[in-house]
Amino acid sequence: MTQASHTAGPATLADDLTLRFATDLVAWQKQHGRSTLPWQNTRDPYRVWLSEIMLQQTQVSTVLDYYARFLQRFPDVRALAAAELDEVLGLWSGLGYYSRARNLHRCAQQVVSDHGGEFPATALSLQTLPGIGRSTAAAVASFCFSERVAILDGNVKRVLTRVLAYSADLSQAAAERALWDKAGELLPAAQDMPAYTQGVMDLGASICATRQPQCLICPVQALCAAHHQGQPEKYPVKTRKLKRSAQALWLLQAQRADGAVWLERRPASGIWGGLYCLPVFDSEEALARAMPAAVRARLMPGSSFVHVLTHKDLHIKPMNAAFSARQLMSAELREGTRAGAWFTASAWPALGLPAPVRKLLEAAGS
Repeated sequence: MTQASHTAGPATLADDLTLRFATDLVAWQKQHGRSTLPWQNTRDPYRVWLSEIMLQQTQVSTVLDYYARFLQRFPDVRALAAAELDEVLGLWSGLGYYSRARNLHRCAQQVVSDHGGEFPATALSLQTLPGIGRSTAAAVASFCFSERVAILDGNVKRVLTRVLAYSADLSQAAAERALWDKAGELLPAAQDMPAYTQGVMDLGASICATRQPQCLICPVQALCAAHHQGQPEKYPVKTRKLKRSAQALWLLQAQRADGAVWLERRPASGIWGGLYCLPVFDSEEALARAMPAAVRARLMPGSSFVHVLTHKDLHIKPMNAAFSARQLMSAELREGTRAGAWFTASAWPALGLPAPVRKLLEAAGS
């Protein structure tokens, strides 16, 4: 096979690559692939879907505990659909990307209301549900229903662009669409789809790493054009990268004499959307202006820290304020004047809270 047959272009993939890639990958997965994760060895669409949503932009080690807690509380899609959103967000608290939790809840409700509690069996139908994109839909359809449909998450893109020496820029929509087509050409027969899908995910998560890929033990090394070129780390090509930014947030940590804390629900859009949170201000001056004079003079800065998001560093600057019963009568922080409420130490842990807010409240109560 010539190197040209590996490169991006309109031609169909060479037959030997099409056949051997899937065959070699399936054989490797059955012998060496991951098989002990709690969402494996099941064809239950609910469990597979839950794991796929949790694993988006999140490491396996982080997901394990959350996955177990979710299944304990919501063992099936009907239980999740019947739950209150606040409870779902509370269990999700700390996992990040909270729109996933809101869509998870909406999706469960739609599966129950529109599909009788049964997940659709095709990727196209799954994509009509909230929060399920093309790759997630393909994963569920492949694992649970053996549909011949390709996934294309970050790990899989890395594997395929290296095997094919696919040099088109994936920041361009047309290049990604073409890679989807090529991924589809590599698929095995339907009965091998669960093992194949798991295998290509496992390969990208372990051997075909972003840096220093372990080409010597790769099951498709002989087929990999990037390996033959001697530069696997050149792929995938993606020129447009999101720039990191930073933002400073002042959080008012208001506490009553009985230990209750004031929390407000965040707007549905934007940072920490839909979660309960300490009041957020863009500056110390804005925070101070929101306080009555008697409280303003007693505001005490807490210990600042940085909370790291995927593309942004949040510089968290807590300001502590203790309220007596008398001060509460004249303060703005009371029900009816702001969109929030006081929560006792027994109530707030069950709420959906941003990770840095939970950290502050736990430290204050310890």
